[in-house]
Amino acid sequence: MLYPGSILAQTPTAIIAFVLLIIIFLSYLAGAQLGNYQKKYNPEAKADGVGPLEGALLGLLALLLSFTFSMSASRFDKRNSLIVDEANNISTVVLRADMYPDSIRSLFKNDLREYIEARIAYYKAGNDKLLINKSLADATRIFNTLWQRANELSRNSTTTIPHSLMIPALNDIRDVVTSRDAARVARVPDPIIWLLIILSILGSLIIGYSRKEKKSDWIVLSVYALMTVVTIYTIIDLDRPRQGMINTDTAHQKMIELRELFAK
Repeated sequence: MLYPGSILAQTPTAIIAFVLLIIIFLSYLAGAQLGNYQKKYNPEAKADGVGPLEGALLGLLALLLSFTFSMSASRFDKRNSLIVDEANNISTVVLRADMYPDSIRSLFKNDLREYIEARIAYYKAGNDKLLINKSLADATRIFNTLWQRANELSRNSTTTIPHSLMIPALNDIRDVVTSRDAARVARVPDPIIWLLIILSILGSLIIGYSRKEKKSDWIVLSVYALMTVVTIYTIIDLDRPRQGMINTDTAHQKMIELRELFAK
């Protein structure tokens, strides 16, 4: 995962992509210089044998890029899905509060209104650990109040239908909080990102070393560099849904729309 203290986690995605793009071009130039040196001082050596290595290295890079992109995209979809699931679960609890008498229903809805605000604050906290922990603590406190009220009502009432519907719904909203927080910290491991970066640099080095033309084909290199950098940028950006260009704001809008349940 992208650990909070790691270089990757602390560095903006755009800077990672820009630095990688520059290093790829420099690696190509270094490879070209190595190739020229080899031809000059060891003219009998041929670069033809590098071809299979070049193909294997670029094939490995493509495979790893595909695998990692799929991993980060699936995590992103999971985060979106969990936000929508939580909004649906909270909506169910709000509607089931209407099964209780007016005095109890108002207590439930007042707490649920505060609970929704705590969950909205959880998303707005971004990557601020202090704000995230505060919003989680607020949500836990409010949930405990809701749970204790529903539990006491189930013990003291002879009518079981409202409680048999409310208690499972409360369980659902509690479970999804844990799932969302686990999905927030679940990232593509740092070693995989570093491996992608190293392979892309080595691929550029081999391309430069094995060139046969006297002049560099900058079009081919530019296409290789841009495709690789854009893919790695997208992989990292998908793993940063609260701070990247690709975010979960659309799904979070469903949480904000829950405020309308209390608008009268």
